[in-house]
Amino acid sequence: MGLEDEIDEIEEEIANTPYNKSTEAHIGRLKSKLAEKKEKLEKQQSGSGGGGGYSVEKHGDATVALVGFPSVGKSSLLNSMTNAESETGSYEFTTLDVNPGMLNHRGANIQMLDVPGLIEGAASGKGDGKQVLAVVRNADLIIFMLSVFEIEQYDRLQEELYDINIRVDQEPPRVTVRPKIKDGIKITSSTEQDLDEETISDVLRDQGYVNADLNLQENVSIDRLIDGLMENREYIPSITCVNKVDLIEPSYKETVDEQLRERDLDPEEVTFISAEKEKGLDALKDRIWDNLDLIRVYMDKPGRGIDWEEPLVVESGTTIGEAVEKLGGEMEERFRFARVSGPSATHDQQQVGKDHVLEDEDVLKLILRR
Repeated sequence: MGLEDEIDEIEEEIANTPYNKSTEAHIGRLKSKLAEKKEKLEKQQSGSGGGGGYSVEKHGDATVALVGFPSVGKSSLLNSMTNAESETGSYEFTTLDVNPGMLNHRGANIQMLDVPGLIEGAASGKGDGKQVLAVVRNADLIIFMLSVFEIEQYDRLQEELYDINIRVDQEPPRVTVRPKIKDGIKITSSTEQDLDEETISDVLRDQGYVNADLNLQENVSIDRLIDGLMENREYIPSITCVNKVDLIEPSYKETVDEQLRERDLDPEEVTFISAEKEKGLDALKDRIWDNLDLIRVYMDKPGRGIDWEEPLVVESGTTIGEAVEKLGGEMEERFRFARVSGPSATHDQQQVGKDHVLEDEDVLKLILRR
């Protein structure tokens, strides 16, 4: 029996086993074995070439992936928001390769990727799905793009991303494991656990840990425990936009809102757009910016003054030292101190060191050794 057959067999057993307290440990071990075999299959496929995939080099200050089923309007949206020229059409599978475009917003260069339309079963390889999803794994933000007439597409998109080990809108589990030479498995926890120690130990052994110290800082489910032990998970934030709103009657909006709520999506946090009519795009750009958690730092350059046109764009929480590292060159070696004006400073031209944390729209002047 090959790995794919073994995976199918385990998945079928999980689906057919009712979940309750008496079956919890058994299901836990099945899920652990499933994760281990899927990882093994993934390594086999990548080692044998795996079909080539779509290679897109990252550019700009951040990368956003447009995820949606065929004909939802991703290409039209990309063309409207960026400098890209992605082919569009009203039929399925217009986009056969990954098309990048650059969105310039609030001084940031944000790379947007229009990936080929997903189909159900993408994670198992249908429609070049694995190669498509591999591109998504490298994104800083996912945009779920739905048709206003097919909100249920969201469920299938979530499933496909989960199956390729992308955890959307989740923080990594607060789980640490430290292998050791002897003394078996020791479990410590800062909170009460619903899982019993035997089940947790069984999962660890299935993942190859015979002697290890495990520390849990959250009440973990089986799935969160397994995720915490695996190294191939990606944790990516998302936003959702609903396209083709120009094609519905105003009264239908209430139905759409209800369908969104059924999926724990707040209609107020969903952006409604018409890519073709270019409606709602400014709101979508602002939402992308807010969710990428970027800040702008305006550089006060010697002899030229403050550059208000092209700020240094960095992640929120960036320190002076990290900003200097991003600027590169000889600045790290020559750095003496910095002067900061703006939200993070207690006063204009405050003298600070490398540990100072920058905030959005700070003005930064670097004082360098000659």
